[in-house]
Amino acid sequence: MKVGFNVWVSLPFYCSGNLVFTPDGNSLLSPVGNKVTCFDLVNNKSFTFGFEHRKNIARIALSPQGTLLLSVDEDGRAILTNFVRRTVLHHFNFKSVVHDIKFSSDGTHFAVATGRKTEVWRTPSYTEEREFAPFVKHREYTGHFDSVNQIEWSGDSRFFITSSKDLTARVWSLNPAEGFVPTTLSSHKDSVVGAWFSKDQEKIYTCSRDGTLCEWQYTTKPGQEYDEEDMDQEQPERWYVVNRNYFLQNNAKVKCATFHKESNLLVVGFSTGVFGLYELPEFNMIHTLSISQNGIDFVTINATGEWLAFGASKLGQLLVWEWQSESYVIKQQGHFDAMNALTYSPDGQRIVTAADDGRIKVWDATSGFCIVTFTEHTAGVTACQFSVRNLLFTASLDGSVRAWDLIRYRNFKTFTAPSRLQFSSLAVDSSGEIVCAGSLDSFDIHLWNVQTGQLLERLSGHDGPISSLSFAPDGSSLVSGSWDRTVRIWSIFTRTQTSEPLQQQSDVLSVIHRPDSKQLTVSTLDGQLTFWDIENAEQLGHIDGKKDISGGRKASDRMTAANNPATKHFNTIAYFADGTCVLAGGNSKYICLYDVTSGSLVKKFTVSVNLSIDGTQEFLNSKNLTEAGPMELIDDQGEASDLEDRIDRTLPGASRGDMSARKVCPEIRVTGISFSPTGRSFAAATTEGLLIYSLDNTMLFDPFDLDVDVTPATTLYALKEEKDYLKALVMAFRLNEKYLIHQVYESTPVDDVPFVVGGLPRVYLSRLLRFVTAFMEEGPHLEFGLVWVEVVFESHGAWVKENRAECESEMRRVVRCLKRVQNEVARL
Repeated sequence: MKVGFNVWVSLPFYCSGNLVFTPDGNSLLSPVGNKVTCFDLVNNKSFTFGFEHRKNIARIALSPQGTLLLSVDEDGRAILTNFVRRTVLHHFNFKSVVHDIKFSSDGTHFAVATGRKTEVWRTPSYTEEREFAPFVKHREYTGHFDSVNQIEWSGDSRFFITSSKDLTARVWSLNPAEGFVPTTLSSHKDSVVGAWFSKDQEKIYTCSRDGTLCEWQYTTKPGQEYDEEDMDQEQPERWYVVNRNYFLQNNAKVKCATFHKESNLLVVGFSTGVFGLYELPEFNMIHTLSISQNGIDFVTINATGEWLAFGASKLGQLLVWEWQSESYVIKQQGHFDAMNALTYSPDGQRIVTAADDGRIKVWDATSGFCIVTFTEHTAGVTACQFSVRNLLFTASLDGSVRAWDLIRYRNFKTFTAPSRLQFSSLAVDSSGEIVCAGSLDSFDIHLWNVQTGQLLERLSGHDGPISSLSFAPDGSSLVSGSWDRTVRIWSIFTRTQTSEPLQQQSDVLSVIHRPDSKQLTVSTLDGQLTFWDIENAEQLGHIDGKKDISGGRKASDRMTAANNPATKHFNTIAYFADGTCVLAGGNSKYICLYDVTSGSLVKKFTVSVNLSIDGTQEFLNSKNLTEAGPMELIDDQGEASDLEDRIDRTLPGASRGDMSARKVCPEIRVTGISFSPTGRSFAAATTEGLLIYSLDNTMLFDPFDLDVDVTPATTLYALKEEKDYLKALVMAFRLNEKYLIHQVYESTPVDDVPFVVGGLPRVYLSRLLRFVTAFMEEGPHLEFGLVWVEVVFESHGAWVKENRAECESEMRRVVRCLKRVQNEVARL
């Protein structure tokens, strides 16, 4: 069994920091906690980079060439990544909080705003003079009296402008320039949010938080009348304000702004959730739109000036707006409260999550985007499950169980109990005709008929609250787990509805059937996983997982991580698709994968190393402990410099549920786990969001059998001069360069395809299938691609069948691609 699962996508959409478009303008980079996610807006796909910071990411920057990604966390620790290969190149510490980071227009330098200082560093690059230090500081600029908010480079990369909280903007030169003196632009009465050069660099625009926009020009003093004698003398020139405009948005503060030089567009985001689009220098308002209930934290615009991207961290919103057609490219929002449960659809294409915010979200498992959100529940949703007919059932604390049609996206049935209960567990039988739910208030199990909606039965027998329910996949029995330390097996389809109790050593937290319905796994409060034979009611084995799951000390804990009982049990368990392994998670940063037969720990997945979340450290640092308690939990809101940040809007006595700001540190926990029906991936609902672990991550740079003679030049020579298409294809695969493989693929004549594929070494077959399906999805040559696929299976079909395990990922890609082609042709 393969266990090399890696995080493929992490699904909140935006937490904090800035958004960055790629140079082609088709993809958007967003910081998600301590990771970076890339959203491909054209192909509707997303992926998460493999690296993790130790704190939430504060700023990211992408080089103009699109090769280097620089990300900095809240403590100023930076990671330099090769964006194309997705590999980490270097770790660096700026030793200060970073407020902004920008690459110059030519990509040779980048500027970092660290507190009141601005540092300019040379971009790491390959030069003839080898440098041992990857980061070499060019210069340091000081002069601001408060922290720097933003940095903007000029088009020729000779100058840059910084805007600061000290109400000024300053113009600096990268290298000493003749006649240039660093200039201070001071005309604002509030913190300067942004400052930008015009395209011809004759004007500077500055925008402040109070909604004032100033236009500066290098000229003589405006409004000054000169005599004839004065006209003969050369008048001194400097930067003056020539125009002053106001946004007038009902006392709303400007939270973010950006300027597009080529089209002279200014985009401004306000604290009321409204954004405005203005054309400069005339200050014509193109339109305004309200896109959020809370303030917009960041706005950016792509290279062509067509798409605007907005991030609102309070509700986790990420929006891309096309202003010319006035339509959304993407409009995504994660859950703004803790997730409680998740499940895969029977075909593995959808993932459904349920959360305390009362919302149910349906996600596309391949693209990572949210398809639909259901909001009918009026309280937290605690459980969700699919039936075989692709119907979704959910249970909620509002006392209802609802059935959803995922074709028409509607709620078609609602089931309720005679008395007001809060349902916490749910199970659906294999035929999809019976649904049952358990509650922590009542000790009975309620059964409903799905077609009629009538309450059929109330099963009583437990002496404690029901914590978990599970129907056997073959529909033979219902199993319930309770806090009364028993698991009961119910035969609900017989004349006498009897139940057989299985006594446990501690409170039962979760029960689940093996896919073949012959075995049962029970998780209890003492950290044990026990396996039971359902037919004979015998215990087959057990796993003591206390030491495996234990880990992580919270800031307020009075005991060490090893002695803390709160993290030493499994709240959620899931069987592998073939029933050989069990995946378990709980109130800890670990997910454990166990082999059922031997009872051994196969692998331990670490959900997060983010120190911004409580419970990710094994040992606390004693220097952070003060007489008033841990420094992380001391509320320093009253010491903020801005009045808006000092005002306390929290509800008295409320610890959760209100949307106001407070000093809290979320605790790491895993609330739900579900395996994909194919067994190639699994999803986990955690404090970090929805994490999808997949085996199908393609290797980005995996050169094969390289030697001195295999170069791009020799590959092209074999293709164009020698016309040896097989040799050229093998050399291109050895280099694993996409553009080379594409060139050889499209240059091969159709008549020669059978000879090329027939002589291709089998070690390259899976790669060939992967690239052909990718080119079919991206390119216009459908029939040509189908010829390649047909010839591969004609020549090597027997080998592919024998080695199905090795080619499974590629086969799924081929099937998906052929289905897409079939649907498109059928549409025509």
